[in-house]
Amino acid sequence: MPGGGPVGTFSVWDYVVFAGLILFAAGIGLFQAIRGRKDTSSSEFLLGGRQMTAVPVALSLTASFMSGITVIGTPAEAYLYGTPFWVFVFSYAIMSIISAELFVPLFYRLNITSTYEYLEMRYNKLIRIIGTSMYIAQTALYTGMVIYAPALALNQITGLDLWGVLVATGIVCIVYCTLGGLKAVIWTDVFQMVIMLTGFVAVIARGAALQGGLGRVWNDSYHGGRLETFSFDPDPLRRHSFWTIVVGGSLMWTSMYSINQSQVQRYISCRTMTQAKLALYVNMVGLWVTVSLAMLSGLTMYSIYKDCDPFSNKDVGATDQLLPYLVMDILGDFPGLPGLFVAAAYSGTLSTVSSSINALVAVTVEDFLKPSFPWLTERQQSWINMGMSVFYGAVCIGMAGVASLMGNILQAALSIFGMISGPLFGLYVLGMFFRCANSTGGLVGLISGLILTLWVGIGAQLYPPLLEKTFRLPLSVDGCVAPEMNQTTTMTPFSTVLQSTTSMPRPALADSWYSLSYLYFCPVGIIVTMITGLFVSAVSGGCKQKKDRPELFITKSDLLCFRFSGETEMSKPDLIEKESKHVQGLDSPVFCDNEIALKEKDSEKFTKF
Repeated sequence: MPGGGPVGTFSVWDYVVFAGLILFAAGIGLFQAIRGRKDTSSSEFLLGGRQMTAVPVALSLTASFMSGITVIGTPAEAYLYGTPFWVFVFSYAIMSIISAELFVPLFYRLNITSTYEYLEMRYNKLIRIIGTSMYIAQTALYTGMVIYAPALALNQITGLDLWGVLVATGIVCIVYCTLGGLKAVIWTDVFQMVIMLTGFVAVIARGAALQGGLGRVWNDSYHGGRLETFSFDPDPLRRHSFWTIVVGGSLMWTSMYSINQSQVQRYISCRTMTQAKLALYVNMVGLWVTVSLAMLSGLTMYSIYKDCDPFSNKDVGATDQLLPYLVMDILGDFPGLPGLFVAAAYSGTLSTVSSSINALVAVTVEDFLKPSFPWLTERQQSWINMGMSVFYGAVCIGMAGVASLMGNILQAALSIFGMISGPLFGLYVLGMFFRCANSTGGLVGLISGLILTLWVGIGAQLYPPLLEKTFRLPLSVDGCVAPEMNQTTTMTPFSTVLQSTTSMPRPALADSWYSLSYLYFCPVGIIVTMITGLFVSAVSGGCKQKKDRPELFITKSDLLCFRFSGETEMSKPDLIEKESKHVQGLDSPVFCDNEIALKEKDSEKFTKF
């Protein structure tokens, strides 16, 4: 029976399974590149020719969520804090509805490639450049964290050099992302999704067998306080409660799926708007399955280690190494299964990194290069796309070094999204719902929201909340045979370094403002951006300006839309005319199901200013 202490490392068969699965996944991407080699257009590279269907896009959306951070960090979350994280299933549902019913119709109506094109249409070019720059910074740092997570796992259970794994991860992603574009990313994600879910199932099945069934796992988790899922404590300083997750978590995930280029680029690659909406709803089910398997993996880990915590016993050097340690402990006797799990974590990384690189290339080309160099040919753009893929791959590898200093990798990743996506999402909502908002108000609101979220986010990193607010549950080492200091690879979080190297007392804000739940960073950014933006717009004459582009706003007809039974697809000219009437509120009933999707970029009515 597992009980702490040193565990084995990879066998030959583990290396064979791991390498085989990764090479097969990369081969799928390369196959897509070879199959589509005749079409080298920028649209084909960045959007798959806008011919994708719902199911592969949905699996790709879920796979990008299931990064190595999710595979490794979420089970550790359940092990340390219990199942409040499970409440995110409500957040995923709210996010899917808002994204599908508000943002998908808007982006299809405007026929855009980069989500930040909307900011120039609604405000001005400066705001578009700022928004794009914020996205690039956020994605580069997040992707570095995604690369670092599985490298930590590989180091723990294989003994491979940590930085060698980091570089290898980036190189694999660069190869098939550079050659294959979005189609290669999506179809590789589909295979990787299957591998990741299989890895979770293997851990749960073997752990339950060792413990005598899932009933024993559940019973141990109950008595260990791990099943106290719902807490309705309204304290905003509480790390996870029903309110922080449903309110803060819903807004955070909505900001990620509604305006984040990595996600939007996938569903606008669908051939119709109906397919794009369906992709988001299928993705919602995928997220439910993913988080449930991750939680069960964490509870299984607690049931096995409830009397001998490997972290307290110094068997691992970081909580993010707990699940890899468990894998070698319970699956080490089955050659190939540890390799399968590592392939699962690694697949999540390849999925997220490749999609991030593709999205970074898209916003750079659409928001910076095309406006500055409109004379570029398709062939030149194709070479630029591939060159930018290599460049951003190298940047993301470099950012992995920064990620290694940020402590709990799951919380750090979500904090980054809250700090940057919150103000950006507030800017979009301001522009979509409030006609009086002008570019001055939008700019001041965005900067104000960003300053506030960076203030609280960086403060929380420097001065972590006290344990009574994080509610880490108790663990025991009473059952360990011989607690001792083992050799582990540890990268000490920057916050820990700061606390251990300074005698400065905690500032007054450390136990209040800096202890705000990380899930509230996004709502804070949204609220500050919108309130400041509305106030500045009002005093700068925004309400007096004439708004002559009604297609940029959300109207009542967008919220209450339906379709006559038997309604057939219209030709593109008729569709454009119908959309024009729809956005001006002149049609009755409203036809909100755009089946043609305005694929070509020659629709001057919606793409030129």
